[in-house]
Order: sequence, then C-alpha cells, then structure tokens
Amino acid sequence: MPSKTAFRPELQGLRAFAVLLVAAYHIWFGRVSGGVDVFLFLTGFLITGSLLRMVEREGRVRPLTFLSRLARRLLPATGVVLLAVLAMGWLLLPETRLYDVVSQTVASGLYFENWTLAANTVDYLARDNPQSPLQHFWSLSIQGQFYLIWLALIALAAFAARKLKARADIAVFAACALVFASSLAYSVITTAERQAWAYFDTGARLWEFALGGMLALALPLLQLPQRLRIALGWLGLAALLSCGALLEVSTMFPGWIALWPTGAALLVIVAGTTGSRWGADRLLTWRPLTVVGDHSYSLYLWHWPILVGYLYIAGRSRASILGGLIVLALSFGAAYLTKRYVEDRTAASRRHSRRWSAAIAAAFLIPVLATAGAAQAQLAVEQQQLEAEIAAALEDGDAYPGAAVLGDEALAASLPDEVPVIPSLTVIEEDTPVIYGADDCDGAKRLCEYGDPDGEHTIALVGASRIAHYFSAFEKAAVDNGWRLLVFSKSNCQFSSNPGAEEGRDFETECREFNEWAFDQMEQERPDLVVGLSDRAHTDDEQAYPGFTDQWRRLDELNIDVLAFRDLPRFPTPVPECVARIGAENCNFDVEPSHDPTDPTTTLEDVPDNVAFADLTPYVCPEGECPAAIGNILVYRDTSHLSDTYAVTLAPVVERTVLETTGW
Repeated sequence: MPSKTAFRPELQGLRAFAVLLVAAYHIWFGRVSGGVDVFLFLTGFLITGSLLRMVEREGRVRPLTFLSRLARRLLPATGVVLLAVLAMGWLLLPETRLYDVVSQTVASGLYFENWTLAANTVDYLARDNPQSPLQHFWSLSIQGQFYLIWLALIALAAFAARKLKARADIAVFAACALVFASSLAYSVITTAERQAWAYFDTGARLWEFALGGMLALALPLLQLPQRLRIALGWLGLAALLSCGALLEVSTMFPGWIALWPTGAALLVIVAGTTGSRWGADRLLTWRPLTVVGDHSYSLYLWHWPILVGYLYIAGRSRASILGGLIVLALSFGAAYLTKRYVEDRTAASRRHSRRWSAAIAAAFLIPVLATAGAAQAQLAVEQQQLEAEIAAALEDGDAYPGAAVLGDEALAASLPDEVPVIPSLTVIEEDTPVIYGADDCDGAKRLCEYGDPDGEHTIALVGASRIAHYFSAFEKAAVDNGWRLLVFSKSNCQFSSNPGAEEGRDFETECREFNEWAFDQMEQERPDLVVGLSDRAHTDDEQAYPGFTDQWRRLDELNIDVLAFRDLPRFPTPVPECVARIGAENCNFDVEPSHDPTDPTTTLEDVPDNVAFADLTPYVCPEGECPAAIGNILVYRDTSHLSDTYAVTLAPVVERTVLETTGW
C-alpha cells in the first residue's frame, strides 16, 4: 500500500461544497446537511496519510512536532473567533446567555464542547435554552480529540509493525479497519438508544475518520477506468448535495446512515482528477470554488456566531432570504480577513521550531481562555450573591408577593414602584427546584421524600419536568400541613402507558422502565393522592392522551386518588429573552394557540372515578394573557417551565386545590 499522496486539487472544491452546505442549511433551513461528516472524513483521510508518511520518513511518530504544527495552523483563527464571541456575549446578547457564552468559550478552546452539548441533550432542562453561538465547535472538538487518539493509534500500529517485521502501512490500515468496525457498531447501537447523545459522542464518530484513513491508504492501489471515475464523481457529488434535503440528519445521524455523506465524499475522491471535460473534478477545481475551499475553516468558524447574532437582533428563529444573504456576506468577509491576516501570516513566519509554533498558538488562545475563565468565576460569585438577595427579597412579601397579588387587589395596588423583578436574568435559567440540584432526584430510582415523614396523608408528585416544576409549591404546602411528599419524576418522561409515541416520536426504553419502577414504589407506599398532568401543551396545540388514562386506571385498582393538572402554556421563545429585550412590563404572551379554547381532557373516554381535574393556568396567565412577571417575580425560566421562585408563591393555591379535592 503506497502511502505517497499527490496533491489533489478537487479536495478544495469538495471542502467548498461541504462548508457551503453547512452554512446554507444552518442559515435558511434550520437543519444540518451532512457537510460536517465530510469534514470529519477528509480529516481522517489527510491526517492518516500525514502521520504514516512521518513514520515512513523518520521511523516513528513525533507527537510534539505534529501537534505544534497543528496548533499553529488551527488555534490562531480559533482564538480570534472565540474572542469575538466573548465580545458579542457582553455587548450584544442578553445577560441570560452570558454564563453559557463564557463557559462554552472555555469548552471550545479546550476542545470538549461536544461533551458539554452531549450533557445538555441528557439534561432536558437545558434543551429549552437558546442556541449557543459556539455550539458549532462540537465538530472541531471531536477533531481535536481525534488528533490525540490517532497519534496513539498510529504510534501503536508502527510499533506493532516493527515488532512483527510487517509493513507500517498494512499495520495502520488494520488499525483503521478495527476502529472503523468497532466505532460504527457502537454508533449504530448508541444512535438507536440515545441518538441525541450519540450525535456528539466522539466514539460514535471515530469511524468516519477511520473510513477516510483507510481510503488514504488504499487509494494509490485503485486503478479505475476514466469513464467509471467520471460516473463516480458525479454520483458522489449528487449524493452529497441531496443528503440534507432527503434525510433528517440531526435526528438520524451518526449511525449507519452517515455512510451517505461520507460515502459521497469517498466516491468524489476515488474519481479524482479525470482529465475529462465531463468530470465532476472540472467543477470542483473551478477557481471560485477552490477559493471558498481555501477559506472553509474560517468560514465554518464565523458563520454560526454571526447567524446567532443576526437572529437575536432580528428577533427571528430563522433567517429571511435577504437576512441570510447578509449573514453569508458577513461570514465571507470575516473569513477572508481571518485567513489573510491571521492564518496566512502566522503560517508564513520564518521560524518553524516546535517552541515557536506552540508560542504562536498560545499567544492567540491563552488570553481568551484566561478571560473566559475569570469571567466564569466572577459570574459564579455573582450568582451566589444574587441567590442570597432573592432569599432576602422573598422575606419581603409586600415587594415580592408573586401569585398572591392575583387574589388581592389591594396588595397588587400597593406594590412598590421601581423594584427590580427577581430572579435576575443572569441566574433565571438555574432557578430550578432542589430535586434537580443537590437532591439529584430527577430520574433517580430511589425514594425522594419531603415534608413530614410521619404525616397522616401522603402525596406523590409523578411525571416529567412540567409537573416537577410545581415541587416547591407542594413542598411548602406539605410542610405547612404535615403531609408526606414523595417525588417520582424523570425529565421528558410522561407518566403514560405509551410515553413519547403518542407525540409521534420514539422514546428511550428507560422511560418505560422508570414508570414501571415508580408504579411499583407507589404500590408499596400507597400514597393517598397522586398528582400529575392531565394533558400536554405544545407551542401550537394541546392534546390529551389515552396513555395517561391507562395509568389512572391502574392507580384506581390500588384505590389511589389522582389530581390531574392541565399543562401550562408553552411559548415559542424563552420568556427571559423577551424580558432582556424589551422589559418585563412589555412581555405578554397569549395562552393560545398553546392552549385550546376547550380543555382537551373533556374528550377522554373511560376516565375512572378516582380522577379529579384542576387547572392552575389562571394563576400563571390571568384572563388568558401570560405576563412575564407577576407580583415582581418572573413566572417562567424558559419557554415552558415555571421559575422556582414563582412556584413557591403558588403554595397557597396548591394547598387549597388539594384540600378541596380530597376533603382532608
């Protein structure tokens, strides 16, 4: 297997198509295209060949030489973009996003952003957060981790080749094939079970690099006729262009289906330079495309933060045609300046020692990381101070009565002027019940018990996050009345006989398992009352599901009563962002279309007699209108969850509802 690789001009055109697809699909269609998979494949193709040539030339891998050159090529542009995003976070974006910006700057600069995003996909409460201007660094983080893994892999393969007196290229090919097979198998399994996690999982992506590496080693052996190569080139290009249009990449990848874009890139490279006027390479080597390919790295770095900034300024969830063209033009301009004045100038320095290369990379990246790290620490201190201020403010019931003003006109009229709403926008996203924090009860298969452990009556709070956001109200009511409170909650897991499927999507088996565990616990504990949701509100409709009724009937067989709350309205944009933009007094949302004029539970059939229905919407959206703040407290912490500070003020409402329902 010869490892010598000649310059391949069509690769720049392939890079251009990949980055243009990524940018266009992000900007105008709000989805992904498969272009990133092409970049991962090309990285494997180029790096494997480069490392093998180093082994053949010097007898071993020189990691410091390799990494210093790589850092010098990649990190200066990365540092410039991260610095620009930090500035954007401070000067343009609302303060609700500032902590995420600085923390993800650190994650991106240290190449673990993919794991941060993977954790957020598991943390359901983080899914309603606005898009980060740095989330596109997930793929760059995986590439950074790949460089380290591949250094070790090639070094081990070279060592094995020396010991076995085998050819280094054959050993490297075998190593790549092993990674390809194992990673693809892991990717298929993990994508089927936890697709959102798998999307950002390095292990589920390594096979794409390995496929590129195998091609780099096998390509010199392929001698195909010109006509076949012409056909393969156009077939690969057509497959690449159609991938994002025909597949829902963000919800299907990176399992076996990612062979589509990587296979497309493989066909284009196998086709190579045909020398024919009819070959796809004639298009791929067209000068405008190769220029775009030359700027593809900087263009990828810039397009996403510029898009996020535009969407915030325009107040849109997706770019208009004109707005998208402006985003693309600004991205090209920033990419050109970065390429010319940062990438090219740092690469053109006459000094090429390892130390000098590392110094250049450090000069661009370390100041950014230091700034972001210091800002992250300062914001954490401010968050603790603000939490203390909230606790002190809540003791002043006249200034921060929350829901109490809805039943007391005199109290509402006596609210002091010029009092800032709480919680602060910098901490509102973290204003969650204790079951998500120190108590770690979300999804935990253990008995989470509150209130009076010897109470005469026991209440069980059962369901997903939109029943759990009432926890603090129920806890206060339980303490005040001597009730025992149990919590069986798992985010994004409805207490239904058919969770998830009712909404037209597959669901993890662990949700069903958790529900069965919760039911077994209730069968043992025999609570007097189970509190859950009666329906599900979405941004554009509201539906009641038979799966909820199935669970109520099972509880009826145990002589357990049920109090079913109507789901609260869900909004298309985060409420705190609206407050940051135009102020709490100007932010009002309608209950429709998230709420139907008629409660959909009226259409449910065979509802058992143990179920009582209640609707707390009037205490969140009085008279059909949902203000951002009630009684000087922000009501929602995102698009669909109550702030914990406001939930506490619903305790009297919860207490009254329970007493009226049960007659205790």
